[in-house]
Order: sequence, then structure tokens, then C-alpha cells
Amino acid sequence: MNEIREVVFLVDVDNTLLNNDRVQADIRRHLADCFGEACRDRYWAILEQLFSELGYRDYLGALQRYRVEHPLDNRLLSMSSFLVDYPFANRLYPESLDVLDQLKQWGCTVLLTDGDVVFQPRKIERSGLFEAVDGQVLIYIHKEEQLADVEVHYPARHYVLIDDKPRILTAVKEYWGSRVTTVFPRQGMYANDSRAVAMMRTPDVTISRIGELLNLTRDQLLPTMG
Repeated sequence: MNEIREVVFLVDVDNTLLNNDRVQADIRRHLADCFGEACRDRYWAILEQLFSELGYRDYLGALQRYRVEHPLDNRLLSMSSFLVDYPFANRLYPESLDVLDQLKQWGCTVLLTDGDVVFQPRKIERSGLFEAVDGQVLIYIHKEEQLADVEVHYPARHYVLIDDKPRILTAVKEYWGSRVTTVFPRQGMYANDSRAVAMMRTPDVTISRIGELLNLTRDQLLPTMG
């Protein structure tokens, strides 16, 4: 049975530690430059369709579906190399790794993210985040629906969730209540969606960027524990 820890820090990846908006912009630009705007637009339409079906963006799955639609168009096949070899470490937000180092001094630190079984792990590995948390990573399709499983892997008296998505912070707060401190870094498209923010429960801590966590103390993130 896993040891029950005093606190576990759960940290999102996309637009929390890593600027995924910039990654998407780079992908769109590469598609247009190398394959044309029509190809870019169709690929992106497929990607968004898969997102609505799956709940996460399946970049490689969209590539496969595009190929089914265009079996004789081999140009886009080279796009797979661009995706899997993308320099994700260059897209980490400033001080992201420093934040993880600090959290690790305070307690067990785990990456908690949504995504597919190929591209998301690749992103985490190539960005340096896998090594930064000593391989402690949980990847789900809908992480807010798998909190019981999170507790199985990392049982704790208290959790600190750091995530840019208002709906995730709200869902986790409703599930764990006072057992979780929710931290909202206002980075990326979801955090800057005024409608989504207006509908969320007020987070326990709000910061403008991930690096601001370096200015906080452990006790400021654990108000219920003293």
C-alpha cells in the first residue's frame, strides 16, 4: 500500500508549465509554410473535431485521419517527425523548472495532465519535465474524472492542484473540498477566457504566471494545515 503523504502537489503541463499556445502556433505555421494553407486548415479542422470527441488534442491521430481522407498525398507524412521531434524545452514558461524544484522540497510533486498515449508522454520527456519530477507523471483522458485513481497512486491528507483551466480547478475543488488548495496561473487561452473564469469557483490562490509561485511560502499553499 502506498504511503499516505502529508501533501502532494499536482501540476498541470499545458499552459501551466509549458506554453502550449506557442506550440500550437508553431504547428500551424509549419503546416502553412510547408504544405499550404488549405492543408493546414483541414488538418486543424480534424484536430478540433477529435478534440470535441476525445476531450484532448490528438495531433498524431489527426494526422492519421487526414491521411485516410487523402491517401495519395504523402507530403504531410513528414509532419510526424516535426511533431515528435519538436523542441518542447524551448517552450517552457520562465522559471517552470525552478518552481518544480521548490515544490519537490515541500512535498511529493506529480505532473497531472490529459492527453494521448504517445504525443503527451513525448512532450513531457522532451521538455525536461519528466526528469524534473523524477518520472512521477499521471496522464488521463479526463483527469478530473480520475481523482480516485490519483489517490490510489499518491494518497495524501492534502493536495495542491496547479492548473490553468477553470473547469478543472472547479471540478477538483468540488470533489476534494477542503482537502485541496487550488492554484490558478492565469496563462494561456483557457485562463484568459473571461466567460470560463466567470463560471469557475473562486480559486484559493491566483497568480499571473507560474514563476510567481517562487514568491510564496509552503504555508501559503496549505492554509488548512497551518
